[in-house]
Amino acid sequence: MTTLSLTRPTPTTTPKPKPRRRVLRFAAWSGGLIALAATVFVATPPPIHPVAWNPAPAPALTGILAPNEELAKAELVTPAPDGPEDITFDAQGRLYTGDEAGIIYRVTPGGRTERFADTGGRPNGLRFAPDGNLIVADTRRGLLSVDPTGKVDVLTDTAGGQRLALTNELAVASDGTVYFSDSSDTPYGTLNLTHELLQARASGRLLRYDPRSHRTDVLLNGLNLANGVALSLDQSFVLVNETFRYRITRYWLTGPKTGTHDLFADNLPGFPDNLAAAPDGTYWVGLFQPRNSTLDSLQSHPFLKAQLAKLPDALLSSTQHASTALQLSSTGRPLRALSDTTGHVYGLTTATPHDGYLYLGTDHSGSNDVMRYRL
Repeated sequence: MTTLSLTRPTPTTTPKPKPRRRVLRFAAWSGGLIALAATVFVATPPPIHPVAWNPAPAPALTGILAPNEELAKAELVTPAPDGPEDITFDAQGRLYTGDEAGIIYRVTPGGRTERFADTGGRPNGLRFAPDGNLIVADTRRGLLSVDPTGKVDVLTDTAGGQRLALTNELAVASDGTVYFSDSSDTPYGTLNLTHELLQARASGRLLRYDPRSHRTDVLLNGLNLANGVALSLDQSFVLVNETFRYRITRYWLTGPKTGTHDLFADNLPGFPDNLAAAPDGTYWVGLFQPRNSTLDSLQSHPFLKAQLAKLPDALLSSTQHASTALQLSSTGRPLRALSDTTGHVYGLTTATPHDGYLYLGTDHSGSNDVMRYRL
């Protein structure tokens, strides 16, 4: 016989997990997601394929190299250009500089700024030829000549069977021969400087253009971001900055070493951009920003550099608000360093001596002005 119970059965309930158990479960899930994300991140092909190199320890910022804030005294010349990369002067003492929009500006000694020419590219290096034309290293268009009326002609856009990718800086000899740099085999329009720095692959070139034969020769290749170019006072050699190797390479044009190259200055305390020869036989180098010890230590680890290159540019690229104008002797010895860490002058690209002043060009990501410092 079955006995019916009139008592309602007590429902069974699952006990709630304790707070500590919930924390551990969340941690386990989070750890799994992080591990999965890390696996996917590492498995993603990198945008670059770096090589290893081992920079020497940066020189101590003492003595001549000690910070002195001298460039904080610089005065404004003109704010008109956007990224006045280089500076030169004509026989009348007028200043010329280019900007990101392709415009070459002319500034009179009285301070009036006017548009001189439009290259249709990005004019970087500027120097006058003996015939009075302005020779321009244009990052987008190659080596150009601009006559006194502002008319632009292309001199060359190819060297060694290879199209110029990033024509950067130049020097003009007394006979009109032009020595200029092609910074990288990556075109300017697609260049990522942070990736170029991390990759450490040397594809820059030093070139020579002969205005008589219209021939362009490759003097040196395998340079790491070939940049500023300057001739010696007697034109026995030409110098070219290697920005991402912190050094200046010398190529001999005359004498027993003709056609060979060696180091003129090495292990500089910052990234050398442009190079200007002074009438006294010395040279002024614009150090864009100081070296970074963390970056230097990373250079010997290609795998880590490849992973870093996957990160957004905003996390990788930064401009320190500090720059230095470094004067070197005719043999490459540091003579004087003018610096600024206040942010008044930073992103320094060029330091050009003229008529008792040092004229300063700064990048569009830096001070973005033309300024001058009384020597």
